[in-house]
Parts: sequence; structure tokens; C-alpha cells
Amino acid sequence: MKEESAFSLHPVGPSLGAEVAGLDLASPLAEPDMAALKAAFAEHGVLFFRDQVLTPEQQVAFAESWGKVVINRFFTQVEGHPQVAEVRKEPDQTTNVGGGWHTDHSYDEEPALGSILYARELPESGGDTLFAGMSAAYDALSPGFQETLRGLRAVHSSRHVFGPDAGLPDDMLSRFGNAEMATQDAVHPVVITHPLSGRKSLYVNPGFTLRIDGWSHEESKPLLDYLYNHASQPEFVCRFQWKPGSLAFWDNRATWHYALNDYHGQRRLMHRITLDGEALSA
Repeated sequence: MKEESAFSLHPVGPSLGAEVAGLDLASPLAEPDMAALKAAFAEHGVLFFRDQVLTPEQQVAFAESWGKVVINRFFTQVEGHPQVAEVRKEPDQTTNVGGGWHTDHSYDEEPALGSILYARELPESGGDTLFAGMSAAYDALSPGFQETLRGLRAVHSSRHVFGPDAGLPDDMLSRFGNAEMATQDAVHPVVITHPLSGRKSLYVNPGFTLRIDGWSHEESKPLLDYLYNHASQPEFVCRFQWKPGSLAFWDNRATWHYALNDYHGQRRLMHRITLDGEALSA
């Protein structure tokens, strides 16, 4: 008799996101749970877990049960744990990390599968994260526009965000490093076939996409702005309120995210692990 998974799923947004109840991520998961969790990840794009008590080693072990961990080139690493990146904002800092719609590592030729973010220290209020579903956003476009987009590719880069000429605010300089390594440019289809779900999904984002391949910046801007405005509409978005012990695991091929910067004067410390991905196909 086939063993069933032990957890339950509770959808949180109209087109993406589900909260997982009944799993302790500090221990290795049983095979039925992992299989069901992978199916839920493919379906919902982002999974949320509450009341987790994890050491960095345990967070790494959970990540490695999904695949190979990518060591981020730019973020400050947690001491003794190079696989874990700090996402930090101190009380005297006004700029946060991730304070705009983006997709992690789209500037890589093989973009990250996903990111696993765990709450270490939270402000008394604020600091929620928004997520947007790119498959639902694509599905809502007209068939003719979908066909046009399927023939396009877009250029993504890290240079303007992490590079020497990025013009980072002074209070960000202590949180990023290795600006000389921001040499990554990559070209990906504007519409991908998601490797897990098989669904068509928009794959451009305001944070790292520069232009349509073969087009000028001026020619690209109206089209990209339209897609950005379209994909960030409320019907494609869910909002996650962090609490102590919360963990979010999102698919970078199917979602955007946006860390709200509404907690000035308070500290917020998160630990992020990123998973290796694969080249994306139209």
C-alpha cells in the first residue's frame, strides 16, 4: 500500500502560493512527503512554512534535498556557512535588499531553480514579501500577443545592480561585495516552458532584464513596461507576512518577488539559500 504524505496545503493567493502545515524541516523528509512537496512546488510556485526551528546546517540540508546549492557571488555570507547568504537591514539603514520586483539570478546562463529564505530576526511590524506568478500572468495575455512574445528573447545582466558602476547607496556597500565579478549577461526566452510544470511562463523582470535581444533600450522599454505593469496586477500577486520561524521557498523560473521596505529603524535578518538551475527553453 502506497504511503501518503503527512502534510496539508492551504492556498494563499489567487494564482500562486500555498502554506504547508505538518512538516518539520529540521529533519530529513520521508520520500512520500518529498514527492508531494515537489508536486506542490511545481503547482503553486512558492511554498510557505511556519514555526520552523532551523540551524544553518539544517537549512542547508533541506536545500540539498532539492539539488545543488549555489554560493551567491555578491551577498555577505553567514560566517562558517558559505552556502547561506545574509539578507539584512540594520536600524540605521534606509535601503533594503530586494526592494523591487525581481527574479533571483536571471542574469546567469543557467538561472537558479529557487531560493529558500528563513526568518532569523524580524521587525515588530512590516517587512512582508510580495510574490507574483508569471504563468498566470502569461495565461491572461491575448493569444496573438502570446504568439508574438514566444518569438522573442531578452538580455539579463548583473552589472547595473552589483557591478562597480551600479551606484549603490552607501548603506548597501557593507551588504554586497565582489563588484568586479558582476560580469554576467545572459539571454533567455521571453516566454519559457517551465521545467517542472510544463506551463508557459513570462521570463522577464524589472530587476535584471535590460532589453529585448536585438532591440535597442528605447525600443524595448514600452514592451517591457507593459509586461511589468501587467504581471504585477493584484490577481497575480500574493503577500506573505513573516513571523518568527517562517520560511519561504520560491521558484525563480515561475515567480517574481518584492521585499517591502516599510520598517525603518528596526532590524530584519534573513538567511537565504539559492539552488542551482538549468538552461531555460522556449
